[in-house]
Amino acid sequence: MAAYVLVNVEITDSAGFAEYRKLVPATIAAFGGRFLTRGGATEVLEGEWQPHRLVIIEFPDVAAIKAWYHSPEYQRLLELRKRTATSDLVILDGV
Repeated sequence: MAAYVLVNVEITDSAGFAEYRKLVPATIAAFGGRFLTRGGATEVLEGEWQPHRLVIIEFPDVAAIKAWYHSPEYQRLLELRKRTATSDLVILDGV
């Protein structure tokens, strides 16, 4: 069953984050993932949440997400993301 990663990102270093943005797609694809949305305009219809930059990534299943997230390839990029942005990242089990 498909599973999803939802990320709310606030970029604090645009130049550094551009490098992360360039390198991360290959790590996602290696685990069967694909972007459903990567930034873009948001509009809050209900509630108080004011997201920054939303990213939704689809993977084949939760195991693939965890394998990607903990992979050595992504762990190197994770450090870059943490230096250049603040983020909230959650796993959503699919329908």
